[in-house]
Amino acid sequence: MGSRKQDSAIARKEEKRDIVQARMNDCPTSPRKMRLVADIIRGENVERALSILKFSKKGASIRLEKLLLSAMANWQTKNEGADIEEADLIVKEIMVDSARQLKRLRPAPQGRGHRIRKRSNHVTLILGNKESK
Repeated sequence: MGSRKQDSAIARKEEKRDIVQARMNDCPTSPRKMRLVADIIRGENVERALSILKFSKKGASIRLEKLLLSAMANWQTKNEGADIEEADLIVKEIMVDSARQLKRLRPAPQGRGHRIRKRSNHVTLILGNKESK
C-alpha cells in the first residue's frame, strides 16, 4: 500500500519538473495591450515565441520576451544537465490579469478635471512539454 503512494508521489514530482512558471507583477502596460501580444505566443514553441516577440513592434513584446527568458532560466535551474532544445518546450499557459490603477487628474475646460486611469497588469507564464499539453 505504501509503495503505491510513493509511486504516485514520484510521478507527481516528475510532472512538476516538466512544468515551470514565471511571473511579472505590476507591469505598467494596460492589460488589453499585453493580451494582444500574449495571445500571439500562447501554445507556440519556445524558440518560435522568442522570435515572434523579438520582431514584434508592440511595446509589450519587450517585457514578455524578458519574462519568457526568465521562465526558460527557471526551467534550466530545475532541470540541470538537460538541454533546452531537446526538451521541446511550449508556452503552455499565459495569463494577463489587471493590477492596480494609478488615478490622475488632467485639467479640463471651465475648471473641471478629467480622470486618467493608468493601468497595469500581472502576467503569469507557464512552460511545459509538448507531451504534457
